[in-house]
Amino acid sequence: MKLARILIVGYLVIGLLYAFYAYFWGPYVNGSAAFTWGYRIAEALFWPASMFPALKTWLAGIVILIFVALLMRR
Repeated sequence: MKLARILIVGYLVIGLLYAFYAYFWGPYVNGSAAFTWGYRIAEALFWPASMFPALKTWLAGIVILIFVALLMRR
């Protein structure tokens, strides 16, 4: 099995476990209907940002820099 496939499968498995945890025991268990299983699956794709709040700020900065760089190319 290729290393890339192992890493992708591992990332998705951790994301699925995170979605399961967040759905049943997360901070918004008794929240509104917006926090359904589908929302948790979508959130699980970005589980590192959910688990490490400082990473959210760093990722947002990277996205803003990429957006500005794309605007400047035009």
